[in-house]
Amino acid sequence: MTSRPKKVVGEKSEERAITSMPPAFAEPAPLGLIGLAVAALVLGLSDLGHSSVAHKSGMIPWTIFLGATAQLLAGLMDFRRNNVFGGTAFTTYALLWYSVSLTLVLAIYFDAKVDMAHYAHGLLGFLFFSVILTVASLMTNKTFIGILVWIDIAIYALVMHILHGTSQEAVGYALLVVSFLSFYGAAAILLNAMAGKQVLSMGKPLWKP
Repeated sequence: MTSRPKKVVGEKSEERAITSMPPAFAEPAPLGLIGLAVAALVLGLSDLGHSSVAHKSGMIPWTIFLGATAQLLAGLMDFRRNNVFGGTAFTTYALLWYSVSLTLVLAIYFDAKVDMAHYAHGLLGFLFFSVILTVASLMTNKTFIGILVWIDIAIYALVMHILHGTSQEAVGYALLVVSFLSFYGAAAILLNAMAGKQVLSMGKPLWKP
């Protein structure tokens, strides 16, 4: 007569813990940064006059799918990874891109009389938060700091353009810098992860509280 194997104390709870663990996600930052880079490039070149004003509707797929949706997915994955900075940054900027896209849709497809002052006030409110995020980025790396600083400059320049009629070119140039830094950041994170060592440097944090 064989005796039944005794259960080890805590075995059930360990099994439950293993089965209830959330699925692992790879680093989502390259996805979010590529989305930001491409959308900023498209919008920046448009602001610099490299596309027809009459056909601005061509920007909308890029702002919705890459500028907004790619960053939203990256942000949700970062929240799941307990990365509060990445999750907050990507999801909030995704919502900003959705807002920009919806404004374009209303103005182009529905011929709606959009009060651009409302748009500028919304951007100004978002700028306040973006500055807070920029301060938080001082604890990350120089690449993220650069991206956020230039996003702040682009938003401020756009608000000034809408409310006071300043040159739109300032917005375009700032967005091109955002695009370049975002491409670099995505490349650095992706190549470093694939190589298992530092191939491209992201730079050290400027603030260690």
